[in-house]
Amino acid sequence: MIRKYFLRHPIRTKRALEILPGFVSWSLILFPFWGSFVVPTLVAYYVITFAVYWLYRSLTLAVLSVMAHFKVRAASAFDWLADIKARFPTKWNSLHHLIIVPTYKEPISTLERTLTALSKQSYPLKNMHIMVSFEVREGAAAKEKAAALEAKFKHTFGNLMTTFHPDIQGEIKGKSSNTCWGAKQAKTILVDEQKIPIENITITSEDADALFHHHYFSAIAYEFLTTTKPYNTIWQGGIVFYNNIWKVPAPVRVLASIFSVTQLYILMRKDRLVNFSTYTTTLKHVHDIGYWDTDVIPEDYRLFFKSYFAKDGNFEVQPIFLPIFSDAAEADGTWNTLKNQYEQLKRWAWGVSDDAYIIRQYVLAQKIPFWDKTIRISKVIEDHFLWPVNWFAITVSAILPPLLNENFSRTVLGKTLPQVTSLLLTLSLVSMVAIFVVDAINRPPRPNKYNPLSYILQPLEFLLLPIVGFFFSALPGIDAHTRLMLGKYIEYKVTEKV
Repeated sequence: MIRKYFLRHPIRTKRALEILPGFVSWSLILFPFWGSFVVPTLVAYYVITFAVYWLYRSLTLAVLSVMAHFKVRAASAFDWLADIKARFPTKWNSLHHLIIVPTYKEPISTLERTLTALSKQSYPLKNMHIMVSFEVREGAAAKEKAAALEAKFKHTFGNLMTTFHPDIQGEIKGKSSNTCWGAKQAKTILVDEQKIPIENITITSEDADALFHHHYFSAIAYEFLTTTKPYNTIWQGGIVFYNNIWKVPAPVRVLASIFSVTQLYILMRKDRLVNFSTYTTTLKHVHDIGYWDTDVIPEDYRLFFKSYFAKDGNFEVQPIFLPIFSDAAEADGTWNTLKNQYEQLKRWAWGVSDDAYIIRQYVLAQKIPFWDKTIRISKVIEDHFLWPVNWFAITVSAILPPLLNENFSRTVLGKTLPQVTSLLLTLSLVSMVAIFVVDAINRPPRPNKYNPLSYILQPLEFLLLPIVGFFFSALPGIDAHTRLMLGKYIEYKVTEKV
């Protein structure tokens, strides 16, 4: 019955599903306020349940991020190319890597840094093909950058290609539509003109500021050649925001540290692992499913679920335990940097706009086993729906029932609620120790390493978390959810680079 209703009313159901995340998040945020007057006992159990949930997630993050750290260390030291040459002496060299770099108003220095890093890959550079996809709307500056890159790197790779994505009616300006355009143009050159078999080409969507570990594409080749279903796979490395970690203000540095360690942790969670930001799959696969969608802003999660449903659930993301170094949000001046960070996080939170598509496909998909699709979808829904809720639930909700309801404050539950939740949340701080240690080991060396004060201040930066959590997690989450609920769709804003 539900499936028939979705098929009969696609627009109505889509709009209802767009309203749902904001309705849920606002309901959970406001419940402790009004519920403290009406059902304080229920609010108390809600708060305790959330504190236990947060403790579980924190301890899981602590353990798995440490395990991921050791896996990254081992993978970074391994000679992937020598291994595939020994195991596949005649086959390994037939594999080609296509890298799409969508860009809009990126400084030429950033693009040159990215291509220079690609030129240091251990995989043969003649088998690597770069497509830098500019936007026509950038104007003459894009053509100047393209000419500069071609002059400097023309003979470095198998192919260095540039293209200019035009404004096309019906498309949303952003990374997804640009990547789609660049991938199609590259396919025409490599497959149709140069006759490289499409089955032998991987394709990587690379953020313009991303720097791969020098063994990344050798590791991708190993995974491609050893996996049983390479055309049903996306490979995801560990995104760490360390390129400019020492240049950004303390609040942004704390966020970059947490995001970096969390991305390593996610590599250990196959049930939660979805490609993010910079990732690799096969050109055959994206060609078979119709490439990236051009009418959406979030391109990474959309590509995964488009793939997952197109392949009837026979699709997965495999971790690559090698770091991919990216820039933390930065702009000219502290205030502009903070604004830049907020806009980036609002764009990430806008990933909740994909949930209408995901839930609809979940309802319509009949060939995927029920529990397989339910577990996969529920993890994403949980993360998206609770994004704005987490901060409120773990910081202020526990004090509201005894504070707002004098009668409840005299009960045993009312008197012990703050202490119980405080204990649970104190135990969850173990994860902060793990985050600090893993981050401290993996981030690049401190420029002012001879200044003892800088080492003292580094752990103290994490005391900013309650404030940072509100302004750079709860607030952009609420912003995105509310805009989607009200139908006030956002435009893609490129994170400014300096």
